[in-house]
Amino acid sequence: MAGSVGGGSAMTRPGTWWLSTAALLLVAAAPLSNAQSPPPVAREFRAAWVASVSNIDWPSKPGLSARAQQAELIAILDRAVELHLNAIILHVRTAADALYDSRLEPWSEYLTGQQGLAPEPAYDPLAFAVREAHARGIELHAWFNPFRAFHPSSKTPDTALTHVTRTGIVSAPRYGTHRWMDPGDPRVRAHSLAVIMDVVKRYDIDGVHIDDYFYPYRETDPVTKKEIPFPDDSSWAAYQRGGGLLARDDWRRDNVDVFVRDMYRAVRGARKPAVKVGISPFGMWRPGYPEKICCFDPYVQLYADSRKWLQNGWLDYWVPQLYWQSDTVSRSYPALLAWWVSQNTKQRHMWPGLFTSKAGGPWLRPGEAWGAGEITRQIELTRRQPGATGEVHFSMRSLMDERADSLAHRLATDSYREPALVPSTRWLDSVPPRVPAARIAKDVQTGGRRLLLSPAAGEPVWLWTVQELRDGRWTTRILPAEQRSTAITRNGREREPEAVWVSAVDRLGNQSAVVRAR
Repeated sequence: MAGSVGGGSAMTRPGTWWLSTAALLLVAAAPLSNAQSPPPVAREFRAAWVASVSNIDWPSKPGLSARAQQAELIAILDRAVELHLNAIILHVRTAADALYDSRLEPWSEYLTGQQGLAPEPAYDPLAFAVREAHARGIELHAWFNPFRAFHPSSKTPDTALTHVTRTGIVSAPRYGTHRWMDPGDPRVRAHSLAVIMDVVKRYDIDGVHIDDYFYPYRETDPVTKKEIPFPDDSSWAAYQRGGGLLARDDWRRDNVDVFVRDMYRAVRGARKPAVKVGISPFGMWRPGYPEKICCFDPYVQLYADSRKWLQNGWLDYWVPQLYWQSDTVSRSYPALLAWWVSQNTKQRHMWPGLFTSKAGGPWLRPGEAWGAGEITRQIELTRRQPGATGEVHFSMRSLMDERADSLAHRLATDSYREPALVPSTRWLDSVPPRVPAARIAKDVQTGGRRLLLSPAAGEPVWLWTVQELRDGRWTTRILPAEQRSTAITRNGREREPEAVWVSAVDRLGNQSAVVRAR
C-alpha cells in the first residue's frame, strides 16, 4: 500500500461533487466468504419510467425555469441512486413534440407551457439528463410515442407552426379526443423513424424505448355511444391501389410490424451497440394465452402482434406491462410473466413493467391503492421466475414518496438494499474490458486510505465494482467510471478491510476479471 494522494478525486466537473457521498449509499452486505473469492455482483435491471405527458413525473408542471427543471431532474436521479436503481426511461417524445433540441419537431408544451417555445435560459434537457445520469452510473433510455400527435391533456390553444398537424408532411387525423399519425401512411413511419434515429445519432443514450401506443385505444362517440372507427380510409385505399392483398386488420398489424422491424434494424445499423432497443407492450398478447387470461385483446384492438416482435428478436429488452395484482386469476402477474418467458425464443432480456403508482400516493382515490407489499411481492415473483432478470416501475413519482412506510423506503431497506449491475447484453457485445489497475494509498488530508482506480487501454470503462471484506463479510459498491478514487477508511484510526477487489464494467454490462487492490 505504498504511495499517497491529496485526498481529492479526479472529479472536477460541476454536478459530480456528490459522488463520494452517493457511493456510500451503494453499500450492501453479502454472505460470508474469504479474501480470495469475492462473491458475484448481483445482476438485475432496476428502472423507472419518467413520464412527461400530462406532467406526470417531470417537469412537475409546464413553464418552470430551466434551473427549476434541472433541479427536479437531479432530484429524480439522486433518488434513483438512493434506491439502487440502475436505469431511467425518460419520456422525450409525447405527441410529435420534443423534450430536447430537435430540428424535426417542436419543443413540447409540457416543458414551457407553449408548444414550440424553448426553455429559458436555453438548454437541452436530454443532453443534460444523459450527462447527469451517466455521472451517477445510471443508464438513460429515451422513450418515444411513435404515432400519437395530440394528447387531450394539452393546454396549448394552437400547435406550433412546425408541428405535423400544421405542416401536412404526414397524415395526423383527429381520433376522438386525440390526433393520431396514421401508421398505414409510409410517410408517418419514415418520419417517426427519422425522429428516433436523430436522437440515436446525436445523444449518448443507452436505449430507445417505445410503449403500448401503436394504433390508439378505441374511443367512443359521446353522442352516439358507438365506437369511432380509425380514420385511415385514405392509406387503406392507397394500399389496395398498390396491389395489397391483406385484409384490413391484418394490414394494420403489418404496418406496426414493419415499423418495429425497421426501428430495430435502423438502431442496430447505427453502429452504436450501447443503444439497446426496448418495447413495452400491453401485458398480454391475446386472451387465452396463457389459459384463463382475459379479456382485452391488443392483437385486435391495437393491431399489435407483440409476440411476433419478441420471437423475431426485433428488440433487446421486453417490458410487458403486467399491471395487475399477483392474485388476479384472469390477469395473473406470475402466469403472464411465465408465459412471456416461454415465448422468448431469442432469449432477449425480460424486464416486466410494474404498476408501481398503485402502491399508494395522493393521486389515488380512497380504496384504489394496492399497498407497497404488492409491488415488493411482484419483485420477488420476478426473481423466482427463470428467464426474468429485472423490472421497470411506472412511474418515478411513486418512488419520490418520503413517507416512512412508503414503497421507496421498502425498496431502499429490503428489495433493493444491495446494488446490482444491469444484466449483460451479450448478443450486442460479449467482450469485457481489460482488467483495471487498483491500488490503495494514504490520504494525506484525512490520514485514511483511498482506493485509486485506473482503466486499462482499450474499451472505455462504464462502471467500477468495489468489493470489500470486513469482519468476514463482503460489501459491494458500484461507482461511475469517471470516479477514479474512493475512500476505504476515513481516518487513520479506522481499521482497513481485509481485502478489496475491483473490476471494470462496460456499457453493455460485460465485467472484467476482478483484481485485488494492494
